[in-house]
Amino acid sequence: SLMMCPPCHTALSHSKLPALALANRLYRGSLPSQFCDLTWIEEKVCTIYSITVYVTRLFQSSDPSQPKGFHGNTCAHDMNIMSTASVLPRAPADINGFLSVVFIGPEAFDPKPIGTLFHVQKHKIWVFLQWLKAHNLTY
Repeated sequence: SLMMCPPCHTALSHSKLPALALANRLYRGSLPSQFCDLTWIEEKVCTIYSITVYVTRLFQSSDPSQPKGFHGNTCAHDMNIMSTASVLPRAPADINGFLSVVFIGPEAFDPKPIGTLFHVQKHKIWVFLQWLKAHNLTY
């Protein structure tokens, strides 16, 4: 059996292409291999339109033999409004409303074990924005 959302089912039952179908020119292709290591935060600061908020929950290990052990998940939630960037990359203050990180553990959080999980590399962002400007009419 095939499960689909009601709007897609309605469109297909009327022999129409669903509005959010990838075949409806929504798929922009894959990024070149030079950008395969972009973090999701680096991509986020380069987006013109943002319609989601990310909440990350990280659980620190209570095992003393693995003090750097973290596990967790990130959930994306739709926003009621769309944020449109007028200047790229987005500044850290612009991202604050889109990203929430919750650390859960048996003691006070020590940021050292997290390493570079939420860091961005300015050079990678700059190269990515230059590529987007050259290859995407939106930029």
